[in-house]
Amino acid sequence: MGVINTLKKDRNLAMVIVADRCIGCDACYVACKTEWDVPALKEAYRTRVFEVESTNRFGKAKVEFLPVLCNHCDNAACVDVCPTGASFKREEDGIVLVEPDMCIGCKACMVACTYNARYYDEEAKTVDKCTFCLPRVLQGLDPACVNTCVGNSRVFGDLNDENSEVSKLLRDATSIKRLKEAEGAKPNVYYITLF
Repeated sequence: MGVINTLKKDRNLAMVIVADRCIGCDACYVACKTEWDVPALKEAYRTRVFEVESTNRFGKAKVEFLPVLCNHCDNAACVDVCPTGASFKREEDGIVLVEPDMCIGCKACMVACTYNARYYDEEAKTVDKCTFCLPRVLQGLDPACVNTCVGNSRVFGDLNDENSEVSKLLRDATSIKRLKEAEGAKPNVYYITLF
């Protein structure tokens, strides 16, 4: 489990995405847009599922699905470039947030984000992004995208708890990846396979 983040937080909240289980149904996308009243624009999203076309080992075409969201990085470039401190990382659990009252809409964080996981809300005149559904998490609930995932592909929990489902999945995984990990962001979204 060498890829697990070691930054000490009271809770180390993370999402594990079991790639074998995602069927590309977009229930996560719809749940997120509904939960957060995300504008009805293609480029405005907190989570998306992309189709990735490739070939299998026999040369046959295949399509896989890649759920993408804010990775709540331990080394978050979006936080580092924010001139007002509107983008910040919660020390207690690692969730990266934007304080709308402090955001001046300069979009520097959007440019800095390794995962293109932020959007500008024209109506609010601020940048917005995934919050791991912090209000739900504070009530002991899963994020909306996890709650609605029909394939049980998205799993959320605390990596500091060795008995949590996310910890167990990472222990049992046949492969573990984090997107663009070489760029040094130390993301807290893990993509695994179990087969």
